[in-house]
Amino acid sequence: MDFWARPPADRLAAFARLRALDRPVFFPEPRVPLVRAGYGFHALVRHADVVAASRQPKVFSSEPAATSPEPPPWLSLLLGTPMVNMDDPRHARLRRIVSRAFSPKMLGRLRDDIEAAAARIAGDLGAHGAHDFVAQVAARLPIHVICTMMGVPEHLRARVLGHVDAMTEYSGVRGSLASARTLRLLGGNLAAIGGLHRLVARLGRQRLREPADDLVSALVTANVDGEALSVRELGSFFDLLLVAGNETTRNALAHGLKLLTDNPAQRELLLSDYEGHCAGAIEEIIRCSSPIIQFRRTLTREHELAGHTFAPGDKVVLFYLSANRDEAVFQDPDRFDITRSPNPHVGFGGPGPHLCLGSHLARMELKVMFRELFERFPGIAAAGEPEYLLSNFDNGIRHQPFTLRA
Repeated sequence: MDFWARPPADRLAAFARLRALDRPVFFPEPRVPLVRAGYGFHALVRHADVVAASRQPKVFSSEPAATSPEPPPWLSLLLGTPMVNMDDPRHARLRRIVSRAFSPKMLGRLRDDIEAAAARIAGDLGAHGAHDFVAQVAARLPIHVICTMMGVPEHLRARVLGHVDAMTEYSGVRGSLASARTLRLLGGNLAAIGGLHRLVARLGRQRLREPADDLVSALVTANVDGEALSVRELGSFFDLLLVAGNETTRNALAHGLKLLTDNPAQRELLLSDYEGHCAGAIEEIIRCSSPIIQFRRTLTREHELAGHTFAPGDKVVLFYLSANRDEAVFQDPDRFDITRSPNPHVGFGGPGPHLCLGSHLARMELKVMFRELFERFPGIAAAGEPEYLLSNFDNGIRHQPFTLRA
């Protein structure tokens, strides 16, 4: 708990010390009532080790859970299992169904809507002024895009955002927290998940009767190898899409503004040729921010990696935040450089079957939103330090003061 409350620079320095060791370090995890039994994990902090584990899903399993804190077994019985906590062949079957939502054709159809939403968000800034970049910009665009994709009506979107915030708040809970607080946040998390499942189940039933041009319709009517999503699978996918798709873009937007503010030469270079430097800037923002800090894996058999022999059932945590600062891969890794090439970051997860489906969508949202902001407000900048989400999973920013005229 105390580690994740430290300033970001202190945490990065600690990961650098871990990378210098000759083998992964084991970290015990205390028992949390109703949530998990106490055990622990080995931290994979080097880029090569994270990539190697990601490429061997039959050895480094996503089951029973890839998320942290690891959910109790009864939760999947109640709410279903999200794709991120599955292995092949089940994972591959579901990924084939949902991947059509992220095809180039579908993303092309979304572009006009994303540009219109970004224009509305920037227009609201001009009308109401700058207060909190997260609430006014970073949180608005991705939730709009995902809800539009799913076909969620406009009047329900504020409720959806509230549920997502409750779910991500729980993602920061660790066993060192007082159990009463842990259980309270767990209760809020379950209520939020239940609310989202009921919402998407109702929507799914409507779309079965009256299909529309949206993702829910495509999912409930999909047939791949004779299979379609069940109601529970649809709900679990919606949870994953909202948290992963929303939080990745939201966090990258907020971190991106701060990074460009703190590095004025890089900002000037970007604005001198936005189309020419935008792709590099987005990759560097993702690398430096690592919007999702880590995922865990469970060993299926004995395996040697990074100077250590793992036993079946051992847990490892893939720290993308650390891998993206690995000195062996990135020259001067703590420097923000939008011309960095190559930039083999693992900000969207490591290579393999669990590489983020929505990475191209996230890149599109970042490009469109930053272009709209800089065209309207060339002086837009972070003003002061952000308030970070206290989490070991979601590298989120809760609030970021900003100004339109630096």
